[in-house]
Amino acid sequence: MIYIVEDDRNIQEIELFALKNSGYQAAGFETAKEFYKALSERLPELILLDIMLPDEDGMSILKRLRSRADTQKIPVIMVTAKSSELDKVKGLDGGADDYIAKPFGVMEMIARVKALLRRSGGAGENLLVCGSVMLDSEKRMVYVDGKPVELTYKEFELLKLLMKNHGIVISRDVIMERVWDSSFEGESRTIDVHVRTLRQKLGEGGSLIRTIRNVGYMADSTK
Repeated sequence: MIYIVEDDRNIQEIELFALKNSGYQAAGFETAKEFYKALSERLPELILLDIMLPDEDGMSILKRLRSRADTQKIPVIMVTAKSSELDKVKGLDGGADDYIAKPFGVMEMIARVKALLRRSGGAGENLLVCGSVMLDSEKRMVYVDGKPVELTYKEFELLKLLMKNHGIVISRDVIMERVWDSSFEGESRTIDVHVRTLRQKLGEGGSLIRTIRNVGYMADSTK
């Protein structure tokens, strides 16, 4: 998923069309407020960020992205009408990965997106986000509202299994097999204990884990 933060509706529609026509999933936002709301629900693989926005400057948004543990590695391409070398340097020094000045060609934009995604190795692939909970497989870290939460190895693997299958009920048998590499009967009590401690450690984020009576558990952030 690629996020476009652009208040000019015509330019945003052109960017969306070009990306989708090139096989990418994309979503557009006209304000920082809309963008932040979407960011809390799902992290993108790349962000196209305009500097001039009605409610918050793009450089300010970039600073926030780079200060948060869950978004600091997401590739960002700054898109702006400003084309001076100083503005470009400011953007790159602020943490942007690339810079496109308006007006730009659609083919150039797609080429830059493809190149940046190749260089980043698809930063979003190692990140799972469900509601306020973010799991980084590469770092083996979990964050709730951007704050780190320490989990044991099994708690992490259990949460990862549920989040990777968001919205799907995972039976106790499957959990035992995938997390504990075991199919011993009577061991489901172990799962219940781990789920209870996991919910406690996640705090408000613990509501993500739903108990499906007589079946198993499911990660559900739609409640």
